[in-house]
Amino acid sequence: MKQNKTLFELQSEVCKTLASPKRLEILNALKEGEKTVSELVEILGVPKANVSQHLAVMRHKGILKSRREGVNIHYSVANPKVIQACILMREVLTEQMREKSNLIDLVSKG
Repeated sequence: MKQNKTLFELQSEVCKTLASPKRLEILNALKEGEKTVSELVEILGVPKANVSQHLAVMRHKGILKSRREGVNIHYSVANPKVIQACILMREVLTEQMREKSNLIDLVSKG
């Protein structure tokens, strides 16, 4: 039972870390493979300091891993299941949005 409690606490920490839309965008950008900070800055269109801060938090929580190559640091997802979990959650949200839209259509037509 104690082990389950610890696991729930760890899961909660990961979920809190992923509660930022920018961090989810970063994960989405990394789903095809590793990228440098500069590449992520270009993709996201936000300042380098902001991207670096998000990357550091996710690396510290074990969501991302990094490797240095010369002056560049390359980031990638530590476990591909994190991407699968994000995709699954997005599918659930898409279905919910569709259901709400259908309900609004029914009410407005009725």
